[in-house]
Amino acid sequence: MDYKKAFEDIVAQQLARIERLKNDTQAIDYQALDTIVIGVIGGDGIGPAITVQAHRVLEELLKDSVKAGKVTFKIIDGLTIENRAACGKAIPDDVLAQIKSCHVLLKGPTTTPRKGDAWGNIESANVAMRKALDLFANVRPVKIPAEGIDWTFFRENTECLYAMGSQGVDISDDLAIDFRVITDPGTERIARQAFEYARNNGKIRVSIVTKANIVKKTDGKFLEVCKRVAQDYPEIQVDDWYIDIMTAKLIDPKRRSQFQVLILPNLYGDILTDEAAEFQGGVGTAGSANIGSRYAMFEAIHGSAPRMVEEGREIYADPSSIMRASVMLLSHIGYQKEADKLAAALDICTVTEKKLQITGNADGATGAQLSDYILETIRRL
Repeated sequence: MDYKKAFEDIVAQQLARIERLKNDTQAIDYQALDTIVIGVIGGDGIGPAITVQAHRVLEELLKDSVKAGKVTFKIIDGLTIENRAACGKAIPDDVLAQIKSCHVLLKGPTTTPRKGDAWGNIESANVAMRKALDLFANVRPVKIPAEGIDWTFFRENTECLYAMGSQGVDISDDLAIDFRVITDPGTERIARQAFEYARNNGKIRVSIVTKANIVKKTDGKFLEVCKRVAQDYPEIQVDDWYIDIMTAKLIDPKRRSQFQVLILPNLYGDILTDEAAEFQGGVGTAGSANIGSRYAMFEAIHGSAPRMVEEGREIYADPSSIMRASVMLLSHIGYQKEADKLAAALDICTVTEKKLQITGNADGATGAQLSDYILETIRRL
């Protein structure tokens, strides 16, 4: 392999991408649309089983708008590992065309092959979708009032190690190299979105998380750009932390309640938000938003759990995570009253009243039973 040529191609690709970022002024006003198209993607493993339950709940909450033609749902099949492997693409072309015909997406988890798997070296569908739709902001809230926890993570979604995950090269039998990319415009837009969120939601503290003392060029750039953006928000306190100590401070009862909004590069954001999700019951209970100027995708943050399907237990999969994502979807497209109602129902059904217990096995409730419980609760709110 001509690894020098491979590196030259990557540099050229990223320089061209930076120019596209600088010229991107596209935005969408959902309320100005005649019809908001919500794409529903089942994905792999337990994805279809949990996504169908979230779709049921959204249909109920939006039934008046659906009837009036203001909202429509589009079922998108084909983003399965089998179809992706057969096409040799992270997202088959026909599936991507369907995705781009929607405004927002509700997506179940998808399987990402590992080296040596039968599916070949296919890029993560999530990573590919974030790049194809330019979903640069991964927003993950974690809120537990009883413990003083109210965190919102802004994870940059299109750069860092994940963006180049399938473009590493084997230099020799003894040496393999992967690439990490951080850009000024890519960092500036995630930082600005985080600071705008803080300003608009009464937050007074933003924390920047890097390892800039060791990874001096890329993490150094991320920290430098975030601090530059911070100067436009003088009313907000800004501090920065190294990723290793931040993982410790999130479990420190004396410090964790002080954090509010956090900005992180892609890899650190993935790790830290999974840790944070454990506080509210694990990754199976947390939702995630992936937001760009034109498109937005809302998903569960856990994986596809193929073992549950192999063992015939997918009906017992917990749909809480993708329903939390549905709360964010409703809010994003301007249905705040419906979002608040679903959030309240989820808190009642999975935290306070909790008449049903999801265990992932036959000794617990099914996803459909939990969804029925949530729908009943919505109707009495």
